[in-house]
Amino acid sequence: MTDQKCLSIILAAGDGTRMKSREPKVLNRIAGLEMINHVVLAANGAGQSDLAIVVGRDAEIIQQAVAPLAPDAEMFVQKERQGTAHAVLAARGAIARGYDTVLVMFGDSPLIDPVSLTEARSRIARGAAVVVMGFHTADPGGYGRLITDGGQLIAIREHKDASEAERLITFCNGGLMAISGAKLLEMLDLIGNDNAKGEYYLTDIVEIARKQGELVVAMETEGENLLGVNTRAELAGVEAIWQERRRKECMLNGVTLIDPGTVYFSHDTEIGADTTIEPNVFFGTGVKIAGKARIRAFSHLEGTLVGEGAEVGPFARLRPGADLRANAKVGNFCEIKKATIHTGAKVNHLSYIGDANVGAGANIGAGTITCNYDGYAKHVTDIGENSFIGSNSSLIAPVKIGAGSYVASGSVVTDDVGPEDLAIGRARQVNKKGLAARLRARLSGQARKK
Repeated sequence: MTDQKCLSIILAAGDGTRMKSREPKVLNRIAGLEMINHVVLAANGAGQSDLAIVVGRDAEIIQQAVAPLAPDAEMFVQKERQGTAHAVLAARGAIARGYDTVLVMFGDSPLIDPVSLTEARSRIARGAAVVVMGFHTADPGGYGRLITDGGQLIAIREHKDASEAERLITFCNGGLMAISGAKLLEMLDLIGNDNAKGEYYLTDIVEIARKQGELVVAMETEGENLLGVNTRAELAGVEAIWQERRRKECMLNGVTLIDPGTVYFSHDTEIGADTTIEPNVFFGTGVKIAGKARIRAFSHLEGTLVGEGAEVGPFARLRPGADLRANAKVGNFCEIKKATIHTGAKVNHLSYIGDANVGAGANIGAGTITCNYDGYAKHVTDIGENSFIGSNSSLIAPVKIGAGSYVASGSVVTDDVGPEDLAIGRARQVNKKGLAARLRARLSGQARKK
């Protein structure tokens, strides 16, 4: 359908009062991405030409949020809340430019998928004037029913208005629609508000289209794809569905998840085949893992690159800018931030490496830290390849440790260390013969006086 122009309209005017949030409801996140941006991604995947977003407030905030995915998105303000048809008409300026298909979606329905949207577009291209997305459920109570006859949609009947026979129907309205762009404005202008709430309902377009002799169809999709979010509990439920889908996708693509239900992905997590993820691992945004890596239990990764065959954790934290090259290792209780750990280098335990470059084959001993912040600015530590940093060393940045050098355990390194040099940066030990007994006697006497 590359020759078919498609406008996506995302309705995002709800205040989300039940979310108990100061920010717009559609900016609450699923898998680290705003709900509205999940919808934008689906629309992009379905080949939309243009995007219009209908907001009630915070237009600038929402526009900034969607800009990375849809920099040309156009904002329309629905000043008064008078129903879904009224909301769509707020985007009249965009609709009037002329499109083959208009997709109407909701910014709080983040599980909609591009496959469903593409199918809805294709049905418009094949002659339908209106396509309503619906789903089957064993418990249809409260949902509007889709009444069909011979493959055509006859009506959408709200639960409270449905007859006893109609309430037995399990095919329910999901709310999302595809509509012929050539006919949309004419039909919208015919929608009235003669109902209990005095609002303009988009669902009335079904009856209007049929009266005009147009083809109206109901298209079935998975009920989960159409779920909306109105509360924090529903947000958590949709998150759970998204995570379960992503876990299955990863395993089908050759990733081993030892305990899938304890692993949490971000929307943009990339993991290569033959990687093993142990239990209780959390991936924030911006993580890419090459194949054959191993992420051990209780690790947290964000903004991180992990090379092929690398190993992380257990109990490791990789912060933004961490870059582990092939076969590198970051072990238990280590934190890496804005640092490159080159091929085969090891930071095995209890270390903080920040704003640093660790050369290939280097070994960082337990308790080593790069002292990168002086209270005003961050500074870089450059550790050469095949160097050895002894346990409990403090490297005071900016400092350079040469290739093949050796830093003695317990050193505080303030000056550069040349290649193949040995650096000892600690006070000389002094032993006082027999003084331990006298010290104990003095200290115990002080304790008794207290």
